[in-house]
Amino acid sequence: MTLPDLAPDLAKDMQAIEIRIDGENRYLAAGKVAMPEIAKGEVLVRIHAAGVNRPDLMQVAGMYPPPPGASEIPGLELSGEIVATAPDVTQWKIGDRVCALVTGGGYAQYAAVPAAQCLPIPAGLSMTEAASLPETFFTVWHNVFDKAGLKQGETFLVHGGTSGIGTTAIQLAKAFGARVITTAGTDEKCQACLDLGADIAINYKTQDFVEEVKTATSGKGADVILDMVAGDYVSRNFKAAAMEGRILIIAFLNGPKTETNFTPLLLKRLTLMGSTLRAQPVANKGAIAGKLRQQVWPLFENGTIKPVIYQTLPMNEAQAAHDILRGGAHVGKVVLEVP
Repeated sequence: MTLPDLAPDLAKDMQAIEIRIDGENRYLAAGKVAMPEIAKGEVLVRIHAAGVNRPDLMQVAGMYPPPPGASEIPGLELSGEIVATAPDVTQWKIGDRVCALVTGGGYAQYAAVPAAQCLPIPAGLSMTEAASLPETFFTVWHNVFDKAGLKQGETFLVHGGTSGIGTTAIQLAKAFGARVITTAGTDEKCQACLDLGADIAINYKTQDFVEEVKTATSGKGADVILDMVAGDYVSRNFKAAAMEGRILIIAFLNGPKTETNFTPLLLKRLTLMGSTLRAQPVANKGAIAGKLRQQVWPLFENGTIKPVIYQTLPMNEAQAAHDILRGGAHVGKVVLEVP
């Protein structure tokens, strides 16, 4: 579906951040690329801001390629204004302000986005704030609530509490009545987690999170664990989990391989799960968007939860944004503002 038919006033090219390869060196650089064309069920969004996430770093490193047919441009979430719609799209119109989860293409001036993956920008939030929401909120909702079924009154452990996923998970779990325990690497980061609503924050560099979780739960353990670390955390999560606990692994900061004893998995009747969102069908991601709009978006509007943004940078400083995430000192999200 060509743009001249749907939006004849738009230029043929746009600014974007591309992944360049120079020998073994892979890096980000600004360039001009062709405007995306929208397909059935899609809208064209003029991007105002794009969130930066660790999977973007993995893509640059050649470890997380986009699914077939997806944009090669990095960026899994964005906010902006709809400037064109496919003829079959009825739920959105030109001029609507949205944020959206995408399979790629966020680091650019325009993106073709499945209409089902768009959400309205919550009342009171800026475009920059809205761009920080989709990737982490889709991920946390899908894993913690859809897959693990976290319930009111249960104990929830999330590792990496000051990451984008962590700050989101703390707020959502607390908002829905769970007791929240988290881990972080400094006392200052632990305090930031407590300020966001965590009941207990464990400095994993000076404390044993397994023993701390057991102490905090009178020996019972955590009902749901969200883990982005993997590696040796797999066996430690088994020990920290409650009977019939649910453990979700969504990333591998400590590596994708480990040697572990699976006996606790059987004796405790644990459930070990893993997932990624990027390659899932549009219908699945659209279903998550519907739940977020109904159950989570009102929490922004009444002030129960809030975006947590560490720093904003212009899009042409995308490499610096990646360096911030790689350094690990951030609390919350890094967002690129698009010219």
